[in-house]
Amino acid sequence: MKKVKGIAIVLLSVMIAGCSNTNSEQQEDNSVAIEQQTAEENQNIQGTEIVKENEISVVTDNIVDYSEYFQGISGCAVIYDESSNTYSLYNKEKCEKEVSPLSTFKIVSALAGLENNVLESQTSTMEYSGLKYPIDTWNSNLTLKEAFEASCVWYFRQVVDMVGQEDIHAMLKEIQYGNCDISEWNGSETNPLPELNGFWLDSSLEISPKQQVVTLNYIFGSDNNFNADSLEELKSIMYIAELDNGCLYGKTGSGADGKAWFVGFMEKDDNKIYFAIYLDDIQNKEAVSGNKAKEIAISILNNEV
Repeated sequence: MKKVKGIAIVLLSVMIAGCSNTNSEQQEDNSVAIEQQTAEENQNIQGTEIVKENEISVVTDNIVDYSEYFQGISGCAVIYDESSNTYSLYNKEKCEKEVSPLSTFKIVSALAGLENNVLESQTSTMEYSGLKYPIDTWNSNLTLKEAFEASCVWYFRQVVDMVGQEDIHAMLKEIQYGNCDISEWNGSETNPLPELNGFWLDSSLEISPKQQVVTLNYIFGSDNNFNADSLEELKSIMYIAELDNGCLYGKTGSGADGKAWFVGFMEKDDNKIYFAIYLDDIQNKEAVSGNKAKEIAISILNNEV
């Protein structure tokens, strides 16, 4: 169990976010992947042929109406069924727009810590500085599992700083994480304390909901280069609940002005259903949260998958 000293702290104004995990939409080896869009495209279905090692599979985008689950809240949904190689997109334009990942990035920062030996397991501990945060669960030494569940920003700020910019950027490039932009490493002063800011919180790093799904599919797919033990630890901290039709894994994320995420996957037998729910509704910001995005995701997974 690793212990690392915390950073001195003062007061705080917080922006946190929270949970999820999965595989990416078939990210191909550089040497063999050829993507070819079919000429066939209509309002409801768009097919893409992917040729790999003489095998052809068809990735299908289905445009769907999930408005009943959003209950008037502006947002979008991406659902990817690995077995059928099919995407379901609600509000396609929003699904393809890059935005801040907020605390869903803790999936990647946890993996980076495990892969770079900053973290050994879900019990690896970072030391709390002793200063008072308004979020009670942040006011003590935390394990990786506890910090992930509490979406503790100071814990993951320490992790990414210890991993370092070079290795974080290398991982983002490998998993093709949105724009891979960590130029604002220390963040954009969204919060008044340095340990509560970072490039993933309303700053330089951005990713679209569909890219979130693609990235998760890569992380938990068969073509990645990650250590199996790292992936097992990551999957363990992402576990949320047993649903009627599978086990749910994920991470929420919440920001200012009505922005929130829930990303992850549902696993049953040998199949995974990846998803990303993103909410962006300043008019209804009181109703928007990571938990609301999770509620929407569970309703969709229970009724549409």
